[in-house]
Amino acid sequence: MGTDLHTPLGRNRKTGRKRPGFLRLGRIAASLCLFAIGGFSLYTAFRGDGLERTKPPAAEQAAKPSDTTQPSTTTANRAPDGMPRAEPRSGANVEQMVTGDGSVVTKFSPRPRDGSGPVLVDAMQVGQDPRLAAQPNETLLEDTPFGRLPIVAPDGRRPMDQYARPSSGARGVRIAIVVSGLGLSQTGTQRAIAELPEEITLAFAASGNSLQRWMQEARRGGHEILLQVPLEPFDYPANDPGPETLLTTKPVARNIENLHKAMGEITNYTGIMNYLGGRFLSDSNAMEPVMRDIGKRGLLFLDDGTSAQSKTAVVAKGTEMPYAFADLQLDGQLDINAVLKKLDELERIARKNGKAIGVASAFDESVDAIAKWSEEAAMRGIEIVGVAALSNDPRNP
Repeated sequence: MGTDLHTPLGRNRKTGRKRPGFLRLGRIAASLCLFAIGGFSLYTAFRGDGLERTKPPAAEQAAKPSDTTQPSTTTANRAPDGMPRAEPRSGANVEQMVTGDGSVVTKFSPRPRDGSGPVLVDAMQVGQDPRLAAQPNETLLEDTPFGRLPIVAPDGRRPMDQYARPSSGARGVRIAIVVSGLGLSQTGTQRAIAELPEEITLAFAASGNSLQRWMQEARRGGHEILLQVPLEPFDYPANDPGPETLLTTKPVARNIENLHKAMGEITNYTGIMNYLGGRFLSDSNAMEPVMRDIGKRGLLFLDDGTSAQSKTAVVAKGTEMPYAFADLQLDGQLDINAVLKKLDELERIARKNGKAIGVASAFDESVDAIAKWSEEAAMRGIEIVGVAALSNDPRNP
């Protein structure tokens, strides 16, 4: 039988019916074409062409004065195998916008990285891997005659970022509770670390004992920590915080030296908290050089709120350093029920202002009350955060 040259494509020459197999092949070919077109569009969108290039936030620019698309190749910014390190935003444009209700929306869009070869992206920018929490980040330390002191890393990362306890970022009611005086009593310190929830911030007195050991145990337990530095109270020397107290009558160099001695006692803390210090906190001339040194090292300063004449806010704003104020002393009366009432008062302050900070000492009654109250706080919609999350930070206004 001869071939019918006029039989339409895709039809059986004998019956004239369409061939189902040919239809399927046609549909597959069409799908492949659409997929190729879509893939090319995605490639064009993500390779960086046509994207609006915006400047990163001011804090990021300040931390990286040079070209931010080029990973640093300094020794301090290299991994042990020699591969250049890069921080997470080095391959992104970052744009922040403030909405009508005051919340901040951050927009990330990709950009190509300059340079040749791979880079190691270090994602531990805020918070620390719990498995390494007891060990310091070596790029955040410098060796001095007073020990290893905190510094800002070459990539702009601060100790207060590295060692902060991560928070949810939700806009609900947030409370930070700081339990201070750790290291002064061995049994009290051990009990506080064992009994208090990991959300509670722990403050270690620079004059305490076995601080490095206790610091490591607290960090393994998930706590954010502060270092308490002794400052001159109004009734000094009748009330003496310790042999290396910072005094308004001492030369600036001597106060800085005593500050550095205290700083060298431990590592992995987000900031400094005063131990006493009513007179020192009220003297802006004495405070300014001390606060400036604390701020340039990437640390926050927490004022315990006991001095009505404190100049902390004025000096901190003048030196552009992170700071925070405690809203309430929780254990002025050493009784569990009294502390619980103070915690309820702290909650009322937080519900009114959106946040609040309470401070207490590591007494058994305080530890028991805080542990009990904290268990119930989450059920009332309260998030307990590290104190760094509630600081007034010029980088994150």
